[in-house]
Amino acid sequence: MTVTTERKTVPVTVLTGYLGSGKTTLLNRILTDEHGQKIAVIMNEFGAVGIDNQLVIDVDEEIFEMNNGCICCTVRGDLIRIISNLMKRRDKFDHLIIETTGLADPAPVIQTFFVDDEVRTQVRLDAVITVVDARHIWQHWGAEEAIEQIAFADVILINKIDLVTEVELEALERRIRGMNAIAKIFRTRNAQIETATILGMNAFDLNNALQIDPDFLNETAHEHDETVGSLALVESGELDGDKLNAWIGQLLRDHGPDIFRMKGILNLAGEDCRFVFQGVHMLFDGCQDRPWKPDESRTNELVFIGRNLEQMNLADSFRGCLIAQNIQS
Repeated sequence: MTVTTERKTVPVTVLTGYLGSGKTTLLNRILTDEHGQKIAVIMNEFGAVGIDNQLVIDVDEEIFEMNNGCICCTVRGDLIRIISNLMKRRDKFDHLIIETTGLADPAPVIQTFFVDDEVRTQVRLDAVITVVDARHIWQHWGAEEAIEQIAFADVILINKIDLVTEVELEALERRIRGMNAIAKIFRTRNAQIETATILGMNAFDLNNALQIDPDFLNETAHEHDETVGSLALVESGELDGDKLNAWIGQLLRDHGPDIFRMKGILNLAGEDCRFVFQGVHMLFDGCQDRPWKPDESRTNELVFIGRNLEQMNLADSFRGCLIAQNIQS
């Protein structure tokens, strides 16, 4: 039943990136590409104001088809209401793109897909795409928004690569990997990339990250860059559901603001299906997934992206959720 519901939901791409990175160029490429999809676009055009409280739409909102069947709406209000209004025209589009301002924190947008039950039944987050200006990002490491845009991303386009050297590109990629070990990275000029490569990825999924890099879920696979980094946990065994709930609850209470993203696949005791979860700051969402395959290792795999993760004692505290016989095995 869950699979059927997901197939009916509209995939959503959140497009972000610091000022001048090239995200509008990327959006224009997507809208003019001959990909055969109709795309609805929500744009936040109010500069340095958070998208969570500045997305509005008039009662008689303007929605019009573009040259390749794309739909664009002028944004001025509440994102949940905009999505609900768009879904009344569900037959008009196949994919939804939300473009944030260059100074926006992407977290409130992502959280929208967790907090509203109606939204959750109608749309699903396909990917968070962040465009990075290869030449100028070094000037913006002090900007919180630039750091968070990278940390929250599922896909990162390192753009304007023609303006820097290979050595500079490699250094930038290493730094980005230190902040986000699971994002898929592309190098681009003028944000030029095949639309099929970045739309319909289902990248907001741990499985996608495993396909990109099967080894990244090792405890030694994370790096640390200043205070923002990635951390992966891999533990065999069955989990006690009550202990797990208590662990997650305490983790969110104590460290929620510092956990940008978390996602995982869990092996709950007494369950024949995988349990998948994802979280953004204080919000957590999980559901039963497909059955475990007979030849599949029932391993718990978790990824965290955030600030000061090394100080949270995540590995040891998570092991406390395992049923004792599995800890000893």
